[in-house]
This record gives sequence, structure tokens and C-alpha cells, in this order.
Amino acid sequence: MAEAERRGAAVDEVVVELLERALGASLDPPERAEFHRDLAERFLREAEELLARGDYLQASEKAWGAAAQIVKAVAAKAGKELRSHGDLWRFVSEIAGEDRELRRLWRTANSLHQNFYEGWMPPEDVRYAVEDVKQFVERLKRML
Repeated sequence: MAEAERRGAAVDEVVVELLERALGASLDPPERAEFHRDLAERFLREAEELLARGDYLQASEKAWGAAAQIVKAVAAKAGKELRSHGDLWRFVSEIAGEDRELRRLWRTANSLHQNFYEGWMPPEDVRYAVEDVKQFVERLKRML
């Protein structure tokens, strides 16, 4: 848990990495893409549940996590591993190209990550932003 927090990664991700290291084997790109896609879908469901309970900070972080995981899924399909926020931004920029809407949706997801730490976003904006993350995830799932 502490390792996941230190790295800003999902606990599931850290567990898989530790198992891969211990076993001396790793998931192939399609398996890794599926793993990240499944995490993205789970985090979106959890964000919805948290919204329904009025926990806007946790909903913000789960939605951000969904966006980050779907980016990692697309990268994994291409045989790439993303390990930092910078890696995520560069990869989204690469796949978005001139698609300004995809870039806007990504920025919205990132504002949710910041909201988790600062709590400045009004509840209705968190709801709208989570809807944007759903669009982002659906668009990237079509790339898988």
C-alpha cells in the first residue's frame, strides 16, 4: 500500500509488478492492456458509487485513476509501459494528435486528480468531469 501511494500507482498494479518480478515473468502486451482496461472500468464504477454517496474527493481520484489506466491500456497494447505523469501526458499527446476534444477530456481527468488533493471543485463540476472521463475512457477503449 505504501509503495503504491509513493509511486502514485494503483495497488493492483504494484502487486502485479511484484509478482512478475518474483516469478521472473511478465504479462504480454495484450494481457497487460486487458489488465489496465479492467482497472479503468472498475475505477469508473467506483467513482459512480462514490458520487452517489457524495464523496466527491474520492470520486475525483477514482475517475482520474480510470483515465490513467485506460491510457496505460492503450500504451500496453503498443508494447509501451508508462510509469509517470509525464509519460502519461506525452503518450496522450502522441495518440491525440490534432484531436483537441481528446486533449480536453484528458485535462479534465487531470483536474480531478488535483481536486482530490485540494478539494476546490464544486460537486456539480465533479459530476460533469466524471462524465467527461467516461467519454475519454470509451474513446480510448475503441483503440484497444
